[in-house]
Amino acid sequence: MALDIRKIYGLIGFPLTHSFSKTYFNNKFESENINAEYINFEIPDIGDLMEVVAEYPDLCGLNVTIPYKEQVIPYMDEMDADAAAIGAVNVIKFIRSKGDNLRFKGYNSDIVGFSDSIRPLLTPQRDKALVLGTGGASKAVVRGLHNLGVESRLVSRNKKEGVITYGEIDAEIMATHKIIVNTTPLGMYPHVDECPDIPYEFLTPQHLCYDLLYNPDVTLFMKRAREMGAEVKNGLEMLLLQAFESWRIWNE
Repeated sequence: MALDIRKIYGLIGFPLTHSFSKTYFNNKFESENINAEYINFEIPDIGDLMEVVAEYPDLCGLNVTIPYKEQVIPYMDEMDADAAAIGAVNVIKFIRSKGDNLRFKGYNSDIVGFSDSIRPLLTPQRDKALVLGTGGASKAVVRGLHNLGVESRLVSRNKKEGVITYGEIDAEIMATHKIIVNTTPLGMYPHVDECPDIPYEFLTPQHLCYDLLYNPDVTLFMKRAREMGAEVKNGLEMLLLQAFESWRIWNE
């Protein structure tokens, strides 16, 4: 009879003050009697990745968080099309073949998590989006929207090519972009009195305002949007869905 070898999964990043993934997966393993453990690997340099891999031979997959979603790419032997397109990896699948040959394949579960979360909220009028922020999360959001047939326009505090500033958002832009996605940390606990500087007065009940943040449950961005009748949603479901997608990737 084959032995049930304990599998190890984990998260690399720095710092790792709080990890939703560790709590979620270890609760899952316990409740479903899965012989596995999820470990946080707080590494100060991406070069420490291979030391983690060497130290944990039963490692089967990793999640990747800030600041390594881009830095980890040179370590990948293969990339999923979505991850390659946006240049960010947050899931690594370990592929072992005969002779213990180990290969890494990079994925981005944020794209799937966001897409599956926003898809039921799309309407014919919601065919264009303003994506607030230009960081790694915005890349996943833009790709997810693209996959759903929604055109995106990036918004930043600083003027860049192909990006508009908050000061350039006027009534016409608000009227033609019925989806607004906040990918910035503005409004995240404990800074709950902050929100992106958009003209909320131009929001309508046809608008959808989606905040990737989930702490607090209702951010100031969401509260101000709701006051204008807009539909709102936070990022908790996306977080859960990207965790589901990580598990699917590791076990497909």
